[in-house]
Amino acid sequence: MFRRFTTWRRAGTSVLGGLAVAALVATGQPAGAAPAPADPAPRAPMNRAFERAADEFQVPRDLLVAVGYGETHLDGHGGEPSHAGGYGVMHLVSNPERRTLEKAAELTGEPAADLRKDTAANILGGAAVLRSYADELGLDAADRRDADAWYPVVARYGGADDDRTARLYADTVYDFLEDGFSALTPAGERVTVGPRETEPERGRYAKVRPLGAPASAEAGTLSTDYPPARWVAAHSSNYTPGRSSAITHVVVHVTQGSYAGSISWFQNPSSNVSAHYVIRSSDGEVTQTVRDRDTAWHARSGNPYSIGLEHEGYVDNPSWFTDAMYRSSAALTRHLCDRYGIPKDRSHIVGHVEVPGNDHTDPGPNWNWTYYMQLVRDGDATAPVQLNFTSYSTLRSGSTGAQVKAVQHLLNQRGFDAGTVDGVFGPGTESAVRAFQSSRSLTADGVVGARTWTALLSAGTKPVLKRGSSGADVERLQRSLTAALGRTVGIDGAFGPNTETAVRDYQSSRGLAVDGIAGSGTWGALQAGR
Repeated sequence: MFRRFTTWRRAGTSVLGGLAVAALVATGQPAGAAPAPADPAPRAPMNRAFERAADEFQVPRDLLVAVGYGETHLDGHGGEPSHAGGYGVMHLVSNPERRTLEKAAELTGEPAADLRKDTAANILGGAAVLRSYADELGLDAADRRDADAWYPVVARYGGADDDRTARLYADTVYDFLEDGFSALTPAGERVTVGPRETEPERGRYAKVRPLGAPASAEAGTLSTDYPPARWVAAHSSNYTPGRSSAITHVVVHVTQGSYAGSISWFQNPSSNVSAHYVIRSSDGEVTQTVRDRDTAWHARSGNPYSIGLEHEGYVDNPSWFTDAMYRSSAALTRHLCDRYGIPKDRSHIVGHVEVPGNDHTDPGPNWNWTYYMQLVRDGDATAPVQLNFTSYSTLRSGSTGAQVKAVQHLLNQRGFDAGTVDGVFGPGTESAVRAFQSSRSLTADGVVGARTWTALLSAGTKPVLKRGSSGADVERLQRSLTAALGRTVGIDGAFGPNTETAVRDYQSSRGLAVDGIAGSGTWGALQAGR
């Protein structure tokens, strides 16, 4: 196994010392002369930490950043642990079942205390753990340069015992790599990963059925309580079968961890915790882990009479609370209220902090109760945002209307926080547009023109579509072509002759192979805003 016995900081000190001596000799400065003023502190310490750790342990830099982003949105939370006992940007874990924190300390020589609180050390530790897994799985030097070869390593890093949850974790990381992202750290530093084409080598996980995939031979893939939800059962030691009280409340939680990590934690028999539902930040996907009829362990005294909803993220970082999450969660809460006769008010839809006998603070001050309850009461939670237009106008600060709502919705869906979808192009929307443009290597001017529209509307997976294809992905393609070509392409979800012509015209005008089939190359060009 690859093992490292000295820290980069100690090694770095000797290297920098040698450079300083060389500089004195080169300039002829007397040894006793007053030292020159120290260089200012680096303005991009987290970027430098990722680059240094990636170089030292031969982990692809963007992959390392994507793992950290999926775990924490690159927020170390001041060394405070997650629900699973995970620390820092890379979520190094110390609990009875999983000890990546201790493994990182062994591999790097860094004290555990530093790995918990020092961001650079934590990133180094995450890289060391990933590299050790890569060595155990037999990745050679060529493999290590190829991010796609790291898929089984990433799946293992997630720590799930259940293969479907491990695949969910790894797929999420590779979705981030595919789409690209731009994150603002708590210190105000921008860390960016550009979009890239990925073809992950899933290895044994290629045969693992993704969560929610149809499986006629296996019942229970989807929730029977809430049809839009996936179903992944919590461990039987983490909840109580049945109820001792009628269901009268919904309790809103924040996971203090990632979506896949929370689902995995509920499957861990030593966690002694669970919730009925978990909602994902990026797109509002819902997974149920405990049946409504059973008592999840999520709110102490409130367990017998409530249903617990966990929301991916951390209470102190509002970037997790996307519009997609609010709308999806509110739709679920509305369904639960209608099904069990729960009043749609703040006396019966409460935060964890409001349940008697609890010492938790979630969902915290960044949770927008006013907006959430409006969605629950008014029934707007399931109202789709209009995305289909005959043309897409240039939008900028001060613009209003349905197309601004579409931009805000799409930005929030991709993890660029545009705030409430209200149809008003204000500073928050402009900031999110600039961040999205930077992540796609577009001119970051905060104006939504044809190229930005094209990249926004096409973002997502890259399915091969051709004559005869149909469905939501075809609609997404047709919207993208409408924006890219500057002419109306009928948006009906059916890939017919007109759509094929539009694809050929786009391919020809962008110097692509002209075959009328929307494959990886065509999607890649669209998602780059070409």
